[in-house]
Amino acid sequence: MSKLQYVGRPFVVFDPKDKQHRTHYAEFLKTKTWGRCPVRFILAEDQDNVISMITHSLTQYYTSKEFGKISA
Repeated sequence: MSKLQYVGRPFVVFDPKDKQHRTHYAEFLKTKTWGRCPVRFILAEDQDNVISMITHSLTQYYTSKEFGKISA
């Protein structure tokens, strides 16, 4: 096991309901770097990159918040 795992930023799953997670993403959009983010977001298996995963997640979150649950 690498020693970096003990000192590195913890891995978390992005949760659009968590205001801190949304704040970290907003900071990324301003600075164009994850350098100041205290966590590392885990990439879902069906996604290509973290940015598109977060964007998709936030789109679903705000759409359901505004329009309610949409059944397909």
